[in-house]
Amino acid sequence: MMSMPAAEELSAAEELSAAEQAVLRDQCSVFLTGHGRMTAADLLASIPAGTATDRYGDGGAVAELETEIAGLLAKPAAVFLPSGTMAQQSVLRVHADRRQRKTVIFHPMCHLEQHEGEAYQRLHGLTGRPAGRLDRLLTIGDLAGIAEPPAALLIELPQRDLGGQQPDWEDLRAQLAWARDRAAATHLDGARLWESAAGYGRPPAEIAALFDTVYVSFYKGIGALPGCCVAGPADIVAEVREWRHRMGGTLFALWPNAASALSCLRRRLPLMPGYLSHARAIAAALGGVPGIRVVPDPPQAPMMHLLLATTQDGFAAAARRLADEQQIWAWPEAMTTGDPGVQRVELSVGDATCALEPRQVRDIIAALIAR
Repeated sequence: MMSMPAAEELSAAEELSAAEQAVLRDQCSVFLTGHGRMTAADLLASIPAGTATDRYGDGGAVAELETEIAGLLAKPAAVFLPSGTMAQQSVLRVHADRRQRKTVIFHPMCHLEQHEGEAYQRLHGLTGRPAGRLDRLLTIGDLAGIAEPPAALLIELPQRDLGGQQPDWEDLRAQLAWARDRAAATHLDGARLWESAAGYGRPPAEIAALFDTVYVSFYKGIGALPGCCVAGPADIVAEVREWRHRMGGTLFALWPNAASALSCLRRRLPLMPGYLSHARAIAAALGGVPGIRVVPDPPQAPMMHLLLATTQDGFAAAARRLADEQQIWAWPEAMTTGDPGVQRVELSVGDATCALEPRQVRDIIAALIAR
């Protein structure tokens, strides 16, 4: 077995390799975030033995999933794609081509801008126009100063990089009305729509009804194998299906991922309100702990960001001690902030988190900032 360096021997400049992290994680029995350690056996178990196979995305579990998502979101049609990056670029390209416009408006912290290597521009010739400030949600006031006619307005619910914040329902409706008044498409980055629905206390279809098209992910909150769907009008979905083929996403067989999505969606979607309640109970338990700030407080979805008064080295060493000495896996490292004495982590609440009492979560997180 690979030997691990002692936590106190490591600095930020000597981060554990992925292999070393895996060894440390595999010895743990308690997991703080999401659904915990998802082994290959766990993921394979989410595929029923009697699953019907597809051929190049036609038929079988893929067709069943597309029908189920279209019904769940009350949209005429849906198409399964292997990645959200491919899905959103495809549907935005369709919206832009139909309007003969290039500009897509989005929050500067959205996935399209932050995590896709400018692919919307380099592959599809689209122009991104970030609106609003990095540190807060987009508002109708931010949109009011935009004069150029946009092809589409993209809104992410909840806003992951802001700790899972969501706009007020009426402000959300006003932003979408602004786009419609300019003949722009409205598209929902619903990678975490299941969590968003719990936060708004509304069914997913009621949120989806505000948008022309919706993207939903299956490997995040519901813990399935990778994959996603785009739902919307049948003609738009048909064009997205063609873009899936052009971009290499129409694999010979997509059924394992689609079948996993079906089973995990049916299992975990009803649990989202409970995840949200647990998130809020955890936030309340953390409220009296010096050196910990919850963002947003209270949580608006089953996730939150935590700002921790510790250094990068101090956090890493404490996290490794927890794993080594107590077999508790929290985070291998934290995200830095503008203040070297404050680190940021994302706590997504799922099955593993709900197995812990809020006070237990509080004590684990407090241990990460102990000196």
